[in-house]
Amino acid sequence: MRVALAQVITGRDPDSNLRLLEENARLAKEGGAELVVFPEAMMRAFGNSLLDIAQPLDGPWASRVRSLARELQLVIVAGMFTPGTPSDSGSPRVRNTLLVTGPGVETSYDKVHLFDAFGFAESDTVEAGTDPVTFDAGGLTFGVATCYDIRFPALFTANAQRGAVVNIVSASWGSGPGKADQWQLLARARAVDTTTFVLACGQGDPATRGIEAKGAAPTGVGYSAVVSPFGQVLEALEGEPGMIFYDLDPAVVEEARTKLPVLANRRDF
Repeated sequence: MRVALAQVITGRDPDSNLRLLEENARLAKEGGAELVVFPEAMMRAFGNSLLDIAQPLDGPWASRVRSLARELQLVIVAGMFTPGTPSDSGSPRVRNTLLVTGPGVETSYDKVHLFDAFGFAESDTVEAGTDPVTFDAGGLTFGVATCYDIRFPALFTANAQRGAVVNIVSASWGSGPGKADQWQLLARARAVDTTTFVLACGQGDPATRGIEAKGAAPTGVGYSAVVSPFGQVLEALEGEPGMIFYDLDPAVVEEARTKLPVLANRRDF
């Protein structure tokens, strides 16, 4: 199955971001992809209000993505924001949602681990999800995760136990000393932990386009990558926007799980 990872840089306007998504989805289709992964925060970049643009999964933004996926006969994975329930104090919140839509596929995942780290408090405005999500496409089972989730191996193991041979991570990674190194390290670690392919798709680095960072908001560092079940980086980008294509071979997962049966050998404590 051929997949594509679209490393883009989103901005404040959801309509402009939707056009960016459409442009890159068409490029992915032209390149022969059956599935394209977009980053977290495709609907609006972090550093901007999220409450005023959140829409339900049957709202106009998601509906346009769904229509595009149907037109192109392409599975699209993209980050958006959906309405959440108010906090205990009554403050409004959103959910950080991955929409997954395309031929024979319709699901979504709400980010479980919220980024309350490095001076940013995602939980101030975002309600955490609770459950892992997997889906089937092209004869393969995929698990999904979002950004900060990559620091928590149990979610990736749960996806693998549900049959995932590929884990998708959509991100808008925070910049800072050593942060890009951590992103790359964690993608490789989660692949080896679970003997799955990892498709790690992040927002590109705004600095490569002369865009200044907004405080502590995680707006992307780039370095999207396809990682093998043995932890080998098969394809990767740097900070600039771009697109990766890769042909996934499930036989590689079978080989890894024969040679390195960590899922079979693991113990719960």
